[in-house]
Amino acid sequence: MTFADMRGRITRGSFCFEILIGMDQSNSSSNDLSSVFGEVIHKYTHAQAIADGVLVDVTTIAQEAGWKYPVAVTAALWSVIKTIPAKYPHEDVQGRLWDVIWMATLSARGAKPGTSRFTYKLILHREGTRIQYTELVCECGPGDRAEPVITIGFSEDF
Repeated sequence: MTFADMRGRITRGSFCFEILIGMDQSNSSSNDLSSVFGEVIHKYTHAQAIADGVLVDVTTIAQEAGWKYPVAVTAALWSVIKTIPAKYPHEDVQGRLWDVIWMATLSARGAKPGTSRFTYKLILHREGTRIQYTELVCECGPGDRAEPVITIGFSEDF
C-alpha cells in the first residue's frame, strides 16, 4: 500500500483518502508466507507496540485531519510533542500534535506515486535547541491484519 494508492478526491470541507487498489484481507492464505519462509519465530504486532508505549495511537485526531486509516506516532516523537519549551508557554500538546498530523496530511497529498514513506518538515519547538525545523518520517505499512496503518516519527525511530 502506498500513499498514492490512498490518495482520493478532495472535496471542499472534507478530505478523503480512498484505496484505489483493493486488498482482499478475507483471504488469509494470500498473506501467509510461511510456505516460503517457514514458521514465524517471533512477531511484535502493532497492537503490542501501542500497548507497550512504543507507539502512541493518535487516530482520533488524525481522522479529524482526513486520515481514513489508523495513525500512530513513535514514543520519541510523542515525548517531544508533550515537552513544551518554557519559551513557548502558549503552545499545548493538542496543538502540537495537530501540527504534526496536519503537516503529514498536506505532505501525503504531494507524495510521489508508488511511495509508502516520505519525509516532511515542520516547526516543532524543542527544549535546548535552536533548530527551527524538525524533519519527520511518515510511513504507510501493514497492520496486524495487513490493513494499512500510518506511523509518524523521527528517521531514527524506523
